[in-house]
Amino acid sequence: MAQENDHMTKSRICVGAIAGAYGVRGEVRLKSFCADPGAIADYGPLWSEDGAREFKLTLGAQVAQGFSARIGGVNTREQADALRGVRLFAERDKLPALPDDEYYHADLIGLEVFDTGGVSMGRVKAVLNHGASDLLELVVPGRKGAVLLPFTQAIVPTVDLASRRIIADPPEGLIE
Repeated sequence: MAQENDHMTKSRICVGAIAGAYGVRGEVRLKSFCADPGAIADYGPLWSEDGAREFKLTLGAQVAQGFSARIGGVNTREQADALRGVRLFAERDKLPALPDDEYYHADLIGLEVFDTGGVSMGRVKAVLNHGASDLLELVVPGRKGAVLLPFTQAIVPTVDLASRRIIADPPEGLIE
């Protein structure tokens, strides 16, 4: 089961989430996590995280923090509200290829991070962005709490997806 779920998450990428109902006729408020927010409609059909539900959507107007959207089979405000918080996944092969220096967050999670001397610094638990730039949240064995590593070219010069490893060169004192 874990292998099947891992395969599912590798073949699909989270592209958005349903933020709740929009209006009274079954429309939802949709948050897009795509570089081009309106492109989320081009990657359908979209799926729930567990792959159990398929969503065919039509984008409506741009609204605060996203879009209004119609989802096939959702016709009432109650049905739309019941979908609040559902994360939407697209098949990886429907997404655009990325330039060499860009990565889907899902590809970075689980990679082991090594310093320039080859010493393991931990594994990527999550990729966070609080407005300025991406941060890699590392889980370090034997250490309580996470370590946050800025995901910049200077600090993370190498991401080797084939070898499932990242080489980092953090400034002295960043990680104690």
